[in-house]
Amino acid sequence: MTTPADLVFRGGPVHMLGPSRATATAVAVRDGRIVAVGEDPDVRPLIGAATEVVDLVGRALLPGFQDAHVHPVLAGLTMIRCDLHDAGDAGEAAAAVRAYAEANPGTEWISGGGWSMEWFPGGTPSRHLLDAVVPDRPVHLINRDGHGAWVNTRALELCGIDAGTPDPVDGRIERETDGSPQGTLHEGASALVGRHVPEATADMMLRALQAGQRRLHSAGVTAWQDAMVDEKVQRAYLAAAESGLLTARVVGALWWDRERGEEQIPELLARRCGAGRFRASSVKIMQDGVAENFTAAMTSSYLDGCGCGTGNQGLSFVDPSALRAYVTRLDAEGFQIHVHAVGDRAAREALDAFEAARAANGVNDNRHHIAHLQVVHPDDVPRFAALGITANLQPLWASHEPQMDELTIPFLGPERAGWQYPFGDLARAGASLAAGSDWPVSSPDPFLGIHVAVNRTPPGENAEVFLPEQRLSLAAALAAYTIGTARVNHLDTRTGTIEEGKLADLVVADRDPFSIPAGEIAETSVLATYVEGRPVHTAPAF
Repeated sequence: MTTPADLVFRGGPVHMLGPSRATATAVAVRDGRIVAVGEDPDVRPLIGAATEVVDLVGRALLPGFQDAHVHPVLAGLTMIRCDLHDAGDAGEAAAAVRAYAEANPGTEWISGGGWSMEWFPGGTPSRHLLDAVVPDRPVHLINRDGHGAWVNTRALELCGIDAGTPDPVDGRIERETDGSPQGTLHEGASALVGRHVPEATADMMLRALQAGQRRLHSAGVTAWQDAMVDEKVQRAYLAAAESGLLTARVVGALWWDRERGEEQIPELLARRCGAGRFRASSVKIMQDGVAENFTAAMTSSYLDGCGCGTGNQGLSFVDPSALRAYVTRLDAEGFQIHVHAVGDRAAREALDAFEAARAANGVNDNRHHIAHLQVVHPDDVPRFAALGITANLQPLWASHEPQMDELTIPFLGPERAGWQYPFGDLARAGASLAAGSDWPVSSPDPFLGIHVAVNRTPPGENAEVFLPEQRLSLAAALAAYTIGTARVNHLDTRTGTIEEGKLADLVVADRDPFSIPAGEIAETSVLATYVEGRPVHTAPAF
């Protein structure tokens, strides 16, 4: 006698997203795993008296999305602190700060973040705007991209930062004409104030993780790699995993302290662990900054407003020769290595390090990856496939929008601007692709990223196509957000496609993305998200 399924989906397109790109119309789930995929007659015998039957009514069933580079605990902290993500300009941001300060009169520091560089002239918000709304308490607000902070005068005073304070080696203090701090702290300079902000408590970190998880589940994300796991974040994940609160599958990328060297590797080995759905098995190395503040490492100098070379080629946070040694040692210890590389020099330095590791250690299954890849020199594109390095894409950034058109392209120059986000070239060269959001830098919604990957235009805008030859097919973009990231996280034998025997991590979308015009992909929304056949998000419309 056939054992009935616990859950059956039928009546809509099922996109399995396997190598054959086959489709079906029905799926059956038992004990958290997919036990049948096919047409309605194939699953009908599995429907028993206690089986929950979900009629898709033409809506699509997809594998759960997986985010290859995201910061949900940081995002959650921002959500429960002073959150500026919903602001649209400098005025709205200032009003949000004022409202938060008034609602939290006993809070010693106003902390949070979510501001965007394009809201402010030159991408650098002033302390004076914050002084006007919070003059008496220190304010420290992280940029949406995480590469800078906006602070008020009180914060600078408390931390002893003035015209005589030198720039740190890994950052820059934006200054007024007399040399005094202007209010924007780039990269490592953010820590000059940030280290004085009271630390979040363990309870607050756990609440932040839960808030971030809820938001990701609402976007259909069932697994991710957290790209910045320090000891506090790791403790939150372990607490959530051991208590059953962690409903996603998570790989934690342990943070590499760029101010230290190989002596930290034994500490990372001691922190490597697993519990429940959480594994700390990756190491994150930030090799450079971002292009908008001229700290992304480039092979040639940035231009000034007149198109002349400045001599500034950005920052390599880790010395390239040291990087090769560190990566070789981490690879030998069995760690996966996750590198932040925005500029073409940083990408090359990372590839050189992986090449050195392969020469020393041989081929293995550590599944290293390089994230962001805004600018990649054409000579380096084939090296991803040759070295087995996954290109970890953040597609939502690859379009004409203010930050790109006003703060990036003019300072890169036409040739280098044409090397940005080379998704199509990487795919044609045989590179493995994974995808993520870098939330809270940008939206965690995979359909928005998929829209840009396919169209190379911002969602909802009739803009010029940004480097159209770099567009991906819908199937390739979906695969990057599912099986591609599952492979990076060593989950591809259990998740990432809809196949018999795999875990029932599934998403119900309100429409079939393959049956609508490409320009409408961003309008697709998630109605329900399942992990092992259990709902972790259900929209009111479902």
